[in-house]
This record gives sequence, structure tokens and C-alpha cells, in this order.
Amino acid sequence: MTKKKKPIDEPRSRFLLVKCKECDNEQTVFGWATQKVVCNVCGKPLTQPTGGKSQILGEVIQELS
Repeated sequence: MTKKKKPIDEPRSRFLLVKCKECDNEQTVFGWATQKVVCNVCGKPLTQPTGGKSQILGEVIQELS
């Protein structure tokens, strides 16, 4: 008797390259961040936690895998 292999689901979360609206700094953030993420250069918020997927306050440049 052979076991059936279960397919592995794709992850729902991704890392994102986000550009700050204030200083144009690009920073990598987690899409499901549970804490507020601020820009390393100017200190403006880049993400806001919502209890699930983070609200992105900057401009998403690229999805990283």
C-alpha cells in the first residue's frame, strides 16, 4: 500500500521591495508584517499591520520570491 503525497501549497506571504514616498529609499519588507515597519532613512511608516496582510503605505516596486 502506497501513501498519496499531498501537494505543498504555495505560501501566501511574500517579501516586497517597497519605495518610501518621502525619501525614495527602497527597503525589503514582509507582506504579512505584524508590526509597523518604518523607513531606515527618514523614519516614515512603510507598512501598517491589519491583523492579516499588511497595508503597504509606500510604493511596491517588486515582489521577491
